[in-house]
Amino acid sequence: MRETVLAFVKTWTRRLALVLALPVGGAVFLVLYVIATVASYEQLDNSEKLASKNAYLAALPRAVSALSPDIVVILFDDLGYGDVGFTGNRSIRTPYMDALAENGVVMTNYFSPAPVCSPSRAAMLTGRMAPRNGLTAVPFPSGSPIDRVNRFFANPVRLPREEIIISEVLQATGFHTAMVGKWHMGDHDKSIPTEFGFDRFFGTYHSNDMTPFYLVEGVAGAGEKIAHAAPVDQTNLNALYAEKAEQFIADAPTNTPLFLYFAHNFPHVPLFTAADEQGRSEAGLYGDVVQGLDDTVGRIVAALKQRGKFDNTLIVITSDNGPWWEGRGIGRGRKGETFEGGVHVPFVAHWPRQLKPAMSDELVMGSDLLPTLLEELRVVAPDDRKLDGRSISQTLRGGPSPHEALYFYGGGTLMAVRQGRYKYRDRKPLVYATDPVFIPVWGSHGPWLFDMQTDADEAYDVSTHRPDVAARLKNILDARNAEMDANPRGWK
Repeated sequence: MRETVLAFVKTWTRRLALVLALPVGGAVFLVLYVIATVASYEQLDNSEKLASKNAYLAALPRAVSALSPDIVVILFDDLGYGDVGFTGNRSIRTPYMDALAENGVVMTNYFSPAPVCSPSRAAMLTGRMAPRNGLTAVPFPSGSPIDRVNRFFANPVRLPREEIIISEVLQATGFHTAMVGKWHMGDHDKSIPTEFGFDRFFGTYHSNDMTPFYLVEGVAGAGEKIAHAAPVDQTNLNALYAEKAEQFIADAPTNTPLFLYFAHNFPHVPLFTAADEQGRSEAGLYGDVVQGLDDTVGRIVAALKQRGKFDNTLIVITSDNGPWWEGRGIGRGRKGETFEGGVHVPFVAHWPRQLKPAMSDELVMGSDLLPTLLEELRVVAPDDRKLDGRSISQTLRGGPSPHEALYFYGGGTLMAVRQGRYKYRDRKPLVYATDPVFIPVWGSHGPWLFDMQTDADEAYDVSTHRPDVAARLKNILDARNAEMDANPRGWK
């Protein structure tokens, strides 16, 4: 009885606190917005490191040859670990992804480098975690109220130009580069895709829940322009993206390797799907949307086979973070949280000429993508900055993880560290928001130690049973924080 009463009081106390906080928060935001309209901040770049970046890219040899692979990265938006057939879902049918998984390498312990969109994408493309690459929050459309407030507080509104991303390296070494879909690393000046190494781009700068939602198209050197003005019919968005990706693949020179970055807007909410696709799954509208996404994978595979290099094409499929709502991922938590549900996402690497079908439970992270491609292509890494990612080339071939530990950031704050079977969460405030969407994480905030081998739900704190492990992981976490405090951007 006592536990029931305490649970009731606890639940309604939180709800009352939230209700009271909303009008206060709204009033504060209004005041900040008024101030921000007359006082603005322009995010600056590091001119020294921008020059160093340009020198690095200019010095890269054109290393491509007839043996160079095509590379396709398909990134879904808020797709949970348990939302696809190859991870065990039986209500949502994903035959095209399942086929790639069956004939590729499935990493069952793959983690997104952040629990929200933009920091995760930036870390994946740069190989550097959010505090290092400078994009610790989600950019909003230029001139929008939140963009103005972010500028007023000198919060990041775009990926800094001095950062080096995958497309720039591949373009410099001779790849034809193209992007379709959601960019979400800024819409300001030189922060658009064709200024970051993409020869062609079709898609959006923002999430599909931001307004105005419009689509742009661009070619390197010629700028980008609006291709579909707001409002965009999102019921046709998957098909439109797939059509553009097919076109980019067909138009790519056959004697030049192709890099295609296909970043979907779904299953981020709000959800939309074509009328003839509704009711296809056994998981409601969400399942219908995911099955529609799988159809686009089938179309990309068919286009790659038509191109004639499918056996020598590396296809990577993953998600930027966990799902909006808890329960569709794996374990505890959801998008915006560094519990498993927010960062544990599906991953497949399919490359018939190089990778044998396998399943691995080694610990890897999205920031490993750039270092891995550098090793596969025998391209030297930049020496003026620290990369957090590690090459998983050998891991994909049955080897161990290259990481001593994995670090989980919420915004610019280190929230947890994972080493082997154990995950240590540091003490945080009672209510913690990881990005401008203000997603609250309620409840006691540690420190906690979880045994992920026996407790994927992160339900039982075992720090009192394994104080030695808790102390060791706390030391690792503290050392990482000290390193970041001393050199946040990781410049050498």
